[in-house]
Amino acid sequence: MEVGNITRVTVFVLQGLSNNPQIQVVLFVIFLVIYLLILTVNLLMLLVIRTDSHLHTPMYFFLSQLSFLDAFYSSVFVPKLLENLLSKQKTISFLECFTQISLVIFSGGTETCLLSVMAYDRYQAVCHPLLYVVTMNKKICIGLVGASWAIGMGTGLLNTILLAQQDFCGPNLIRSFACEFPPVLLLACSDPYVSVASILTTMVVLGLGTFVLVLVSYTHIIMTALGITSASGQNKIFSTCSSHVLVVTIFYGSGIFRYMTPASGSALEQVLSMQYSVVTPLLNPLIYSLKNQEVKAALRRMLTRKPRLTV
Repeated sequence: MEVGNITRVTVFVLQGLSNNPQIQVVLFVIFLVIYLLILTVNLLMLLVIRTDSHLHTPMYFFLSQLSFLDAFYSSVFVPKLLENLLSKQKTISFLECFTQISLVIFSGGTETCLLSVMAYDRYQAVCHPLLYVVTMNKKICIGLVGASWAIGMGTGLLNTILLAQQDFCGPNLIRSFACEFPPVLLLACSDPYVSVASILTTMVVLGLGTFVLVLVSYTHIIMTALGITSASGQNKIFSTCSSHVLVVTIFYGSGIFRYMTPASGSALEQVLSMQYSVVTPLLNPLIYSLKNQEVKAALRRMLTRKPRLTV
């Protein structure tokens, strides 16, 4: 479509992971299995938390939100990836591409907020146990989750709208398996200053800001744990928080390298994108379930529970 002397791009082409048909079939099977596993383990985590009264606490309420977000996050990427692996024309429309970008930023922004909220929850539980029930009551928990989703939605819409204002006059080849902010911004033929400033501000304020909150929370937790003379008490604190620390490390590590470094379309960037869009949503529920005795006990109770017979 032409506007004045500028030819506007109306469709993008995704480079994908491979051009070899045989390899594409293998990749399709692999990612289909991974996607089904992501949905299964995250929905199972949601079901266990929902049905077991022992897990009706703020910590597991936040964990259920994280599991839902992980299932949603992978669903933004993987279905289109599977479609393109079996398609000769790996195209994506302008609207579909920017919708995907918006959902990616929304999911990432929401998850950073949720991870900082979960760190704050552990801080209150460890450092102020007597006031924990009052401080982290149901109303506050819902408010914190609602704020996380609202912030994620706002940042996703703002950055996507600003990016969509750029002129895209070709080429239209996205060097990635999905529409993400960095590789799409490379295709802009107008001055990208506003979009670059917007995404960097988002990364600094939201990404770095929530990371600082996580660090502050765990600094207080570690200091409290070291002040306990009982070895069993220290082990209980560290075992409770270790899963969350591992999840935070994986998420922030891949996200920072992906969005805080200049985009080039390299293989490393695609690996990092795969890390937080496919691998992380699968690892998160496994980390929390394998390292958490309460979750494992709840899972055993659910699997061994006898169904009630109704007459």
